[in-house]
Amino acid sequence: MTLKTQQFIAFFCIISFMSCFGQAAKKTPATKDTYANYVKKLEEGNTDIDYTDFRHSFLASGEHNTSSAETMKLKQEMYRAADEKQYPEVIKIGRKMLEIDYTNMYAHKYLQQSYKILGDEANFKKHHDIEFGLLRSVTGSGDGATCETGWHVIKVEEEYFVLEMMGVTIVKQSIAAAGKACDKMDVKTEAGKNKTYYFEISRVLEARADAKKN
Repeated sequence: MTLKTQQFIAFFCIISFMSCFGQAAKKTPATKDTYANYVKKLEEGNTDIDYTDFRHSFLASGEHNTSSAETMKLKQEMYRAADEKQYPEVIKIGRKMLEIDYTNMYAHKYLQQSYKILGDEANFKKHHDIEFGLLRSVTGSGDGATCETGWHVIKVEEEYFVLEMMGVTIVKQSIAAAGKACDKMDVKTEAGKNKTYYFEISRVLEARADAKKN
């Protein structure tokens, strides 16, 4: 699902201008730790950070224990707003998602696309750079060809985002083990070819174990 940037109504954008650019600054996390410091830097437009450390700091912060159900609800609302070309609403929802998890690539993707449509170059660039910084952090951690060289993820949502960006369709998902736990994703490419990709999920499992303790 993508925003169709070439199809929007100029009048709507003009009417929406003030509501889009008048968005309040995002609240920084309640915790005062490495994750909160990264969020502060990114909100200020300092996007040249260590995105792998940023992702890991999210797990260490305890912020990841917030409701995933709320994130999923907001995500579906964001999709609907995007389909209806309600870009100020997309921005509003996307920023709510970031208050829960600033490492959410879906939120950054829809924010950067919406800001681009509405002509906010600064916010477009910021969220674009964050989205692809996070994405490269995952895809640069391995080659995805085997369980041993699988892409390292901190949450299953990252797996789906990577595969969506590759334009493939998931056929089957299973757990494989070859010295380490990983998700095995059997997919079909846009050209109709069958491929298999692997994601290393040790941190996902650790996060789930920690959540059960709390």
